[in-house]
Amino acid sequence: MSSPTRADHAGTPRRVAIACQGGGSHTAFTAGALKRLLLAEEIRRYQVAGLSGTSGGAVCALLAWYALLDDDRDRAARLLERFWSDNSATEPWEQLANVGLMWASTLQELGVLPVISPYDTPASVVAMDEFRQLLERQVDFAQLGLDAAARHPLLLIGAVDVLSGEFRTFNSRRDRITADTVLASAAIPTLFRAVRVDGGTYWDGLFSQNPPVRELIDTAPDELWVIQINPQEQPLEPTTVIEIADRRNELSGNLSLYQELHFIEKIDQLLDEGLLASGGRYKQIVVRVIALPRTPLTEQLGTASKLDRDPAFIRALMTLGEQQADAFLAGLAFEQVWAGRDAEAVVGSFAEDAELVSSAPFPRQGRYRGTEQLRRFVDDVLCGELQLDPTRKQVAREQVIWTVRGRGDHAAALEGRAVARFRDGQVTGLWLGA
Repeated sequence: MSSPTRADHAGTPRRVAIACQGGGSHTAFTAGALKRLLLAEEIRRYQVAGLSGTSGGAVCALLAWYALLDDDRDRAARLLERFWSDNSATEPWEQLANVGLMWASTLQELGVLPVISPYDTPASVVAMDEFRQLLERQVDFAQLGLDAAARHPLLLIGAVDVLSGEFRTFNSRRDRITADTVLASAAIPTLFRAVRVDGGTYWDGLFSQNPPVRELIDTAPDELWVIQINPQEQPLEPTTVIEIADRRNELSGNLSLYQELHFIEKIDQLLDEGLLASGGRYKQIVVRVIALPRTPLTEQLGTASKLDRDPAFIRALMTLGEQQADAFLAGLAFEQVWAGRDAEAVVGSFAEDAELVSSAPFPRQGRYRGTEQLRRFVDDVLCGELQLDPTRKQVAREQVIWTVRGRGDHAAALEGRAVARFRDGQVTGLWLGA
Protein backbone atom coordinates (compact mmCIF):
# COMPACT_ATOMS: atom_id res chain seq x y z
CA MET A 1 0.00 0.00 0.00
CA SER A 2 1.30 3.47 -0.83
CA SER A 3 2.24 6.09 1.75
CA PRO A 4 -0.89 7.71 3.26
CA THR A 5 0.30 11.18 2.26
CA ARG A 6 1.46 10.50 -1.28
CA ALA A 7 -0.55 10.62 -4.48
CA ASP A 8 -2.02 7.28 -5.47
CA HIS A 9 -0.40 7.71 -8.87
CA ALA A 10 2.41 10.01 -9.89
CA GLY A 11 1.04 13.49 -10.46
CA THR A 12 -2.44 12.62 -9.20
CA PRO A 13 -3.46 14.65 -6.14
CA ARG A 14 -5.03 12.83 -3.24
CA ARG A 15 -8.70 13.52 -2.68
CA VAL A 16 -9.57 14.99 0.70
CA ALA A 17 -12.93 15.64 2.32
CA ILE A 18 -13.13 18.13 5.20
CA ALA A 19 -15.76 17.86 7.95
CA CYS A 20 -16.36 20.82 10.30
CA GLN A 21 -17.94 20.12 13.68
CA GLY A 22 -20.35 22.70 15.06
CA GLY A 23 -19.89 24.58 18.31
CA GLY A 24 -21.12 28.17 18.13
CA SER A 25 -18.42 30.81 18.53
CA HIS A 26 -15.86 28.08 19.13
CA THR A 27 -16.00 27.42 15.39
CA ALA A 28 -13.90 30.56 14.94
CA PHE A 29 -11.19 27.95 15.65
CA THR A 30 -12.43 26.07 12.57
CA ALA A 31 -12.22 29.26 10.51
CA GLY A 32 -8.60 29.77 11.54
CA ALA A 33 -7.70 26.15 10.81
CA LEU A 34 -9.45 26.15 7.42
CA LYS A 35 -7.84 29.45 6.49
CA ARG A 36 -4.36 28.11 7.25
CA LEU A 37 -4.96 24.78 5.51
CA LEU A 38 -6.32 26.32 2.32
CA LEU A 39 -3.44 28.78 2.06
CA ALA A 40 -0.75 26.18 2.76
CA GLU A 41 1.52 25.10 -0.07
CA GLU A 42 1.11 21.50 1.14
CA ILE A 43 -2.60 21.58 0.19
CA ARG A 44 -1.58 21.69 -3.48
CA ARG A 45 -1.00 17.93 -3.19
CA TYR A 46 -4.70 17.53 -2.44
CA GLN A 47 -7.97 17.99 -4.29
CA VAL A 48 -10.80 19.09 -2.01
CA ALA A 49 -13.58 16.66 -2.93
CA GLY A 50 -16.15 17.92 -0.43
CA LEU A 51 -16.88 19.80 2.76
CA SER A 52 -19.51 19.27 5.42
CA GLY A 53 -20.54 21.14 8.51
CA THR A 54 -23.11 21.65 11.19
CA SER A 55 -24.13 24.88 12.92
CA GLY A 56 -21.07 27.17 13.06
CA GLY A 57 -19.16 24.47 11.22
CA ALA A 58 -21.72 24.71 8.42
CA VAL A 59 -20.98 28.44 8.12
CA CYS A 60 -17.24 27.78 7.79
CA ALA A 61 -17.78 24.93 5.31
CA LEU A 62 -20.14 27.13 3.26
CA LEU A 63 -17.66 30.00 3.00
CA ALA A 64 -14.77 27.76 1.98
CA TRP A 65 -16.94 25.85 -0.49
CA TYR A 66 -18.31 29.05 -2.04
CA ALA A 67 -14.80 30.24 -2.90
CA LEU A 68 -13.69 26.80 -4.05
CA LEU A 69 -16.43 26.81 -6.68
CA ASP A 70 -13.96 29.06 -8.53
CA ASP A 71 -10.95 27.19 -7.09
CA ASP A 72 -10.00 30.41 -5.26
CA ARG A 73 -8.39 29.38 -1.98
CA ASP A 74 -7.20 32.89 -1.22
CA ARG A 75 -10.78 34.10 -1.42
CA ALA A 76 -11.88 31.31 0.91
CA ALA A 77 -9.44 32.60 3.52
CA ARG A 78 -10.69 36.17 3.05
CA LEU A 79 -14.35 35.14 3.41
CA LEU A 80 -13.64 33.25 6.63
CA GLU A 81 -11.74 36.22 8.01
CA ARG A 82 -14.43 38.71 7.02
CA PHE A 83 -17.36 36.70 8.37
CA TRP A 84 -15.87 36.23 11.82
CA SER A 85 -14.74 39.83 11.98
CA ASP A 86 -18.26 40.90 10.98
CA ASN A 87 -19.78 38.52 13.52
CA SER A 88 -17.72 39.96 16.39
CA ALA A 89 -19.41 42.31 18.85
CA THR A 90 -17.45 45.48 18.05
CA GLU A 91 -19.99 48.24 18.68
CA PRO A 92 -20.61 49.34 22.30
CA TRP A 93 -24.25 48.22 22.21
CA GLU A 94 -23.18 44.86 20.74
CA GLN A 95 -20.60 44.38 23.48
CA LEU A 96 -23.19 45.18 26.14
CA ALA A 97 -25.66 42.72 24.60
CA ASN A 98 -22.93 40.07 24.35
CA VAL A 99 -22.03 40.38 28.03
CA GLY A 100 -25.71 40.23 28.96
CA LEU A 101 -26.27 37.09 26.88
CA MET A 102 -23.23 35.39 28.40
CA TRP A 103 -24.31 36.11 31.95
CA ALA A 104 -27.92 35.13 31.25
CA SER A 105 -26.83 31.81 29.75
CA THR A 106 -24.54 31.09 32.71
CA LEU A 107 -27.22 31.99 35.28
CA GLN A 108 -29.77 29.83 33.43
CA GLU A 109 -27.38 26.87 33.65
CA LEU A 110 -27.11 27.52 37.39
CA GLY A 111 -30.92 27.65 37.68
CA VAL A 112 -30.87 31.28 38.89
CA LEU A 113 -32.70 32.65 35.84
CA PRO A 114 -35.61 30.99 34.03
CA VAL A 115 -35.12 29.87 30.44
CA ILE A 116 -37.15 32.00 28.03
CA SER A 117 -38.59 30.43 24.90
CA PRO A 118 -37.48 32.13 21.65
CA TYR A 119 -41.18 32.15 20.75
CA ASP A 120 -41.85 34.45 23.69
CA THR A 121 -39.47 37.21 22.61
CA PRO A 122 -39.09 39.12 19.35
CA ALA A 123 -35.34 39.30 20.01
CA SER A 124 -34.99 35.81 18.51
CA VAL A 125 -36.48 37.00 15.21
CA VAL A 126 -34.17 40.04 15.14
CA ALA A 127 -31.15 37.84 15.89
CA MET A 128 -32.05 35.43 13.09
CA ASP A 129 -32.45 38.29 10.61
CA GLU A 130 -29.03 39.66 11.60
CA PHE A 131 -27.52 36.20 11.15
CA ARG A 132 -29.05 35.96 7.66
CA GLN A 133 -27.58 39.36 6.75
CA LEU A 134 -24.15 38.25 7.98
CA LEU A 135 -24.28 35.32 5.56
CA GLU A 136 -25.64 37.33 2.65
CA ARG A 137 -22.88 39.90 2.97
CA GLN A 138 -20.36 37.16 2.15
CA VAL A 139 -22.29 34.82 -0.17
CA ASP A 140 -24.47 35.64 -3.19
CA PHE A 141 -26.98 32.83 -2.71
CA ALA A 142 -28.89 33.87 -5.84
CA GLN A 143 -25.97 32.63 -7.93
CA LEU A 144 -25.97 29.16 -6.40
CA GLY A 145 -27.68 26.38 -8.30
CA LEU A 146 -27.64 22.59 -8.22
CA ASP A 147 -24.40 20.85 -9.09
CA ALA A 148 -26.01 17.65 -10.37
CA ALA A 149 -23.05 17.01 -12.70
CA ALA A 150 -20.62 17.06 -9.73
CA ARG A 151 -18.33 19.59 -11.39
CA HIS A 152 -17.44 21.20 -8.04
CA PRO A 153 -16.68 20.03 -4.50
CA LEU A 154 -19.67 18.71 -2.59
CA LEU A 155 -21.19 20.70 0.29
CA LEU A 156 -23.20 18.95 3.01
CA ILE A 157 -25.05 20.80 5.78
CA GLY A 158 -26.63 18.95 8.70
CA ALA A 159 -29.92 19.73 10.46
CA VAL A 160 -32.73 17.83 12.16
CA ASP A 161 -36.48 18.04 11.51
CA VAL A 162 -37.95 18.76 14.93
CA LEU A 163 -41.37 17.34 13.94
CA SER A 164 -40.42 14.11 12.18
CA GLY A 165 -37.21 13.56 14.16
CA GLU A 166 -35.39 12.74 10.92
CA PHE A 167 -31.85 13.89 10.28
CA ARG A 168 -31.47 15.97 7.15
CA THR A 169 -28.30 16.49 5.18
CA PHE A 170 -28.66 19.28 2.64
CA ASN A 171 -26.61 18.26 -0.38
CA SER A 172 -25.37 20.81 -2.95
CA ARG A 173 -25.84 18.22 -5.71
CA ARG A 174 -29.53 17.73 -5.04
CA ASP A 175 -30.59 20.72 -2.89
CA ARG A 176 -30.25 24.40 -3.63
CA ILE A 177 -28.13 25.93 -0.88
CA THR A 178 -29.75 29.08 0.56
CA ALA A 179 -29.21 31.26 3.61
CA ASP A 180 -32.12 29.41 5.26
CA THR A 181 -30.33 26.10 4.68
CA VAL A 182 -27.45 27.33 6.85
CA LEU A 183 -29.77 28.97 9.37
CA ALA A 184 -31.63 25.66 9.74
CA SER A 185 -28.35 24.00 10.72
CA ALA A 186 -27.56 26.77 13.23
CA ALA A 187 -31.00 27.22 14.82
CA ILE A 188 -30.11 26.57 18.47
CA PRO A 189 -33.59 25.95 19.98
CA THR A 190 -32.93 27.98 23.13
CA LEU A 191 -32.00 31.05 21.02
CA PHE A 192 -33.80 30.79 17.68
CA ARG A 193 -37.14 29.66 16.40
CA ALA A 194 -37.17 26.63 14.10
CA VAL A 195 -36.39 27.34 10.44
CA ARG A 196 -38.71 26.08 7.71
CA VAL A 197 -37.03 24.79 4.57
CA ASP A 198 -38.56 22.60 1.83
CA GLY A 199 -41.56 21.72 3.97
CA GLY A 200 -39.44 20.73 6.99
CA THR A 201 -39.13 22.42 10.38
CA TYR A 202 -35.51 22.40 11.45
CA TRP A 203 -33.41 22.78 14.56
CA ASP A 204 -29.67 22.98 14.99
CA GLY A 205 -27.78 20.12 13.36
CA LEU A 206 -25.95 19.51 16.66
CA PHE A 207 -28.88 17.18 17.39
CA SER A 208 -28.16 15.07 14.30
CA GLN A 209 -24.85 14.52 12.51
CA ASN A 210 -22.19 16.79 13.93
CA PRO A 211 -20.80 17.03 11.30
CA PRO A 212 -22.17 14.92 8.42
CA VAL A 213 -19.63 12.25 7.49
CA ARG A 214 -21.50 9.31 5.98
CA GLU A 215 -22.53 11.09 2.76
CA LEU A 216 -19.21 12.93 2.64
CA ILE A 217 -17.33 9.68 2.04
CA ASP A 218 -19.51 9.14 -1.04
CA THR A 219 -17.10 11.58 -2.72
CA ALA A 220 -14.51 8.74 -2.61
CA PRO A 221 -11.85 10.65 -0.66
CA ASP A 222 -8.43 9.21 0.08
CA GLU A 223 -8.40 11.16 3.33
CA LEU A 224 -10.98 12.62 5.70
CA TRP A 225 -9.93 15.66 7.72
CA VAL A 226 -12.17 16.47 10.70
CA ILE A 227 -11.95 19.82 12.48
CA GLN A 228 -13.25 18.94 15.95
CA ILE A 229 -14.56 21.51 18.42
CA ASN A 230 -15.72 19.30 21.31
CA PRO A 231 -12.81 17.68 23.22
CA GLN A 232 -12.96 13.91 23.43
CA GLU A 233 -11.17 13.61 26.76
CA GLN A 234 -11.74 15.25 30.15
CA PRO A 235 -8.85 15.21 32.68
CA LEU A 236 -10.94 15.71 35.84
CA GLU A 237 -14.38 14.61 36.98
CA PRO A 238 -16.91 17.43 36.39
CA THR A 239 -18.41 18.47 39.73
CA THR A 240 -19.98 21.91 39.35
CA VAL A 241 -23.22 22.60 37.49
CA ILE A 242 -21.34 24.48 34.76
CA GLU A 243 -18.71 21.72 34.39
CA ILE A 244 -21.38 19.03 34.18
CA ALA A 245 -23.39 20.96 31.58
CA ASP A 246 -20.24 21.63 29.58
CA ARG A 247 -19.15 17.98 29.58
CA ARG A 248 -22.64 16.78 28.72
CA ASN A 249 -22.65 19.18 25.76
CA GLU A 250 -19.25 17.87 24.60
CA LEU A 251 -20.25 14.22 24.83
CA SER A 252 -23.55 14.68 22.98
CA GLY A 253 -21.78 16.74 20.31
CA ASN A 254 -19.23 13.97 19.72
CA LEU A 255 -21.65 11.02 19.76
CA SER A 256 -22.52 10.81 16.07
CA LEU A 257 -19.05 11.86 14.95
CA TYR A 258 -17.24 9.06 16.76
CA GLN A 259 -19.78 6.47 15.66
CA GLU A 260 -19.14 7.38 12.03
CA LEU A 261 -15.36 7.61 12.41
CA HIS A 262 -15.34 4.20 14.13
CA PHE A 263 -17.20 2.74 11.14
CA ILE A 264 -14.61 4.15 8.72
CA GLU A 265 -11.72 2.81 10.81
CA LYS A 266 -13.34 -0.63 11.01
CA ILE A 267 -13.71 -0.77 7.21
CA ASP A 268 -10.06 0.35 6.89
CA GLN A 269 -8.95 -2.46 9.19
CA LEU A 270 -10.99 -5.10 7.34
CA LEU A 271 -9.48 -3.97 4.05
CA ASP A 272 -5.99 -3.99 5.56
CA GLU A 273 -6.48 -7.53 6.86
CA GLY A 274 -7.84 -8.72 3.52
CA LEU A 275 -11.27 -9.54 4.98
CA LEU A 276 -12.84 -7.09 2.51
CA ALA A 277 -11.77 -7.12 -1.11
CA SER A 278 -9.93 -3.99 -2.22
CA GLY A 279 -11.02 -2.32 -5.44
CA GLY A 280 -14.68 -3.00 -4.73
CA ARG A 281 -17.29 -0.93 -2.99
CA TYR A 282 -14.98 0.13 -0.19
CA LYS A 283 -11.60 1.86 -0.15
CA GLN A 284 -9.22 2.85 2.61
CA ILE A 285 -9.72 6.37 3.93
CA VAL A 286 -7.07 7.87 6.18
CA VAL A 287 -8.78 9.81 9.00
CA ARG A 288 -7.08 12.89 10.43
CA VAL A 289 -8.46 15.10 13.21
CA ILE A 290 -7.54 18.70 14.04
CA ALA A 291 -8.90 19.19 17.55
CA LEU A 292 -9.53 22.32 19.58
CA PRO A 293 -7.41 21.75 22.71
CA ARG A 294 -8.66 22.44 26.19
CA THR A 295 -7.61 25.96 27.10
CA PRO A 296 -8.59 28.61 29.67
CA LEU A 297 -9.85 30.51 26.65
CA THR A 298 -12.88 28.19 26.35
CA GLU A 299 -13.11 26.72 29.87
CA GLN A 300 -14.04 29.74 31.98
CA LEU A 301 -17.76 29.97 31.20
CA GLY A 302 -18.39 26.44 29.96
CA THR A 303 -20.97 26.10 27.20
CA ALA A 304 -21.83 29.81 27.52
CA SER A 305 -18.52 30.63 25.85
CA LYS A 306 -19.95 29.12 22.65
CA LEU A 307 -22.16 32.21 22.49
CA ASP A 308 -19.32 34.69 23.13
CA ARG A 309 -18.80 37.21 20.30
CA ASP A 310 -16.13 39.27 22.02
CA PRO A 311 -13.61 40.33 19.30
CA ALA A 312 -10.56 39.34 21.36
CA PHE A 313 -12.09 35.91 22.07
CA ILE A 314 -12.92 35.34 18.40
CA ARG A 315 -9.46 36.47 17.27
CA ALA A 316 -7.73 34.25 19.85
CA LEU A 317 -9.70 31.22 18.66
CA MET A 318 -8.86 31.91 15.03
CA THR A 319 -5.19 32.25 15.91
CA LEU A 320 -5.35 28.98 17.86
CA GLY A 321 -6.94 27.31 14.82
CA GLU A 322 -4.09 28.50 12.62
CA GLN A 323 -1.54 27.22 15.13
CA GLN A 324 -3.21 23.81 15.33
CA ALA A 325 -3.30 23.64 11.54
CA ASP A 326 0.45 24.39 11.53
CA ALA A 327 1.04 21.45 13.89
CA PHE A 328 -1.20 19.28 11.72
CA LEU A 329 0.75 20.19 8.57
CA ALA A 330 4.06 19.57 10.36
CA GLY A 331 2.73 16.16 11.35
CA LEU A 332 1.79 15.45 7.73
CA ALA A 333 5.29 16.38 6.56
CA PHE A 334 6.95 14.23 9.25
CA GLU A 335 4.65 11.34 8.39
CA GLN A 336 5.61 11.53 4.73
CA VAL A 337 9.33 11.56 5.57
CA TRP A 338 8.93 8.62 7.97
CA ALA A 339 6.96 6.65 5.36
CA GLY A 340 9.83 7.23 2.90
CA ARG A 341 12.20 5.38 5.29
CA ASP A 342 15.09 7.74 4.62
CA ALA A 343 16.81 7.81 8.03
CA GLU A 344 18.82 10.95 7.25
CA ALA A 345 15.66 12.81 6.19
CA VAL A 346 13.85 11.67 9.34
CA VAL A 347 16.72 12.83 11.57
CA GLY A 348 16.69 16.13 9.68
CA SER A 349 13.08 16.60 10.80
CA PHE A 350 14.20 16.87 14.45
CA ALA A 351 15.17 20.17 16.08
CA GLU A 352 18.67 20.42 17.56
CA ASP A 353 17.32 20.20 21.12
CA ALA A 354 14.87 17.39 20.37
CA GLU A 355 14.40 14.40 22.64
CA LEU A 356 13.12 10.94 21.68
CA VAL A 357 11.75 8.61 24.35
CA SER A 358 10.98 4.93 23.76
CA SER A 359 9.07 2.81 26.27
CA ALA A 360 7.35 -0.59 26.29
CA PRO A 361 6.31 -2.34 24.12
CA PHE A 362 8.84 -0.76 21.75
CA PRO A 363 12.52 -1.78 21.60
CA ARG A 364 15.58 0.24 22.65
CA GLN A 365 13.73 1.74 25.61
CA GLY A 366 15.26 4.93 26.95
CA ARG A 367 15.93 8.59 26.12
CA TYR A 368 17.81 9.75 23.05
CA ARG A 369 19.26 13.20 22.40
CA GLY A 370 21.70 14.57 19.88
CA THR A 371 22.12 13.76 16.22
CA GLU A 372 24.15 10.55 16.62
CA GLN A 373 21.87 8.98 19.22
CA LEU A 374 18.78 9.91 17.20
CA ARG A 375 20.31 8.61 13.97
CA ARG A 376 21.01 5.17 15.44
CA PHE A 377 17.50 4.86 16.90
CA VAL A 378 15.83 6.17 13.74
CA ASP A 379 17.85 3.86 11.49
CA ASP A 380 17.30 0.72 13.60
CA VAL A 381 13.80 1.24 15.00
CA LEU A 382 11.74 4.01 13.39
CA CYS A 383 12.74 3.17 9.83
CA GLY A 384 13.61 -0.45 10.50
CA GLU A 385 10.97 -2.06 12.72
CA LEU A 386 8.04 0.38 12.89
CA GLN A 387 5.46 1.95 10.61
CA LEU A 388 2.49 4.25 11.06
CA ASP A 389 -0.89 2.52 11.01
CA PRO A 390 -3.07 4.20 8.33
CA THR A 391 -6.19 2.38 9.58
CA ARG A 392 -6.22 4.42 12.80
CA LYS A 393 -6.87 8.14 12.94
CA GLN A 394 -4.18 10.75 13.39
CA VAL A 395 -5.09 13.43 15.94
CA ALA A 396 -3.52 16.88 16.19
CA ARG A 397 -4.22 18.42 19.62
CA GLU A 398 -1.50 19.78 21.91
CA GLN A 399 0.59 17.08 20.22
CA VAL A 400 0.17 15.03 17.08
CA ILE A 401 -0.75 11.42 17.85
CA TRP A 402 -0.45 8.35 15.60
CA THR A 403 -1.00 4.63 16.10
CA VAL A 404 2.21 2.73 15.34
CA ARG A 405 2.73 -0.95 14.61
CA GLY A 406 5.58 -3.28 13.74
CA ARG A 407 6.73 -4.23 10.27
CA GLY A 408 7.25 -7.73 8.92
CA ASP A 409 8.22 -10.15 11.69
CA HIS A 410 7.50 -7.48 14.31
CA ALA A 411 3.91 -6.78 13.15
CA ALA A 412 2.14 -8.90 15.76
CA ALA A 413 4.36 -7.95 18.72
CA LEU A 414 4.51 -4.18 18.40
CA GLU A 415 1.58 -1.80 18.62
CA GLY A 416 1.30 1.50 20.44
CA ARG A 417 1.34 5.25 20.01
CA ALA A 418 3.74 7.84 18.68
CA VAL A 419 3.24 11.32 20.10
CA ALA A 420 5.12 14.29 18.64
CA ARG A 421 5.50 17.95 19.51
CA PHE A 422 6.56 20.47 16.88
CA ARG A 423 8.15 23.91 16.81
CA ASP A 424 8.54 25.82 13.55
CA GLY A 425 7.81 22.63 11.61
CA GLN A 426 10.46 20.53 13.40
CA VAL A 427 10.02 17.74 15.95
CA THR A 428 11.03 18.86 19.44
CA GLY A 429 9.87 15.69 21.18
CA LEU A 430 8.81 12.21 20.09
CA TRP A 431 7.44 9.65 22.54
CA LEU A 432 6.81 6.01 21.71
CA GLY A 433 4.80 3.88 24.11
CA ALA A 434 1.71 1.83 24.86
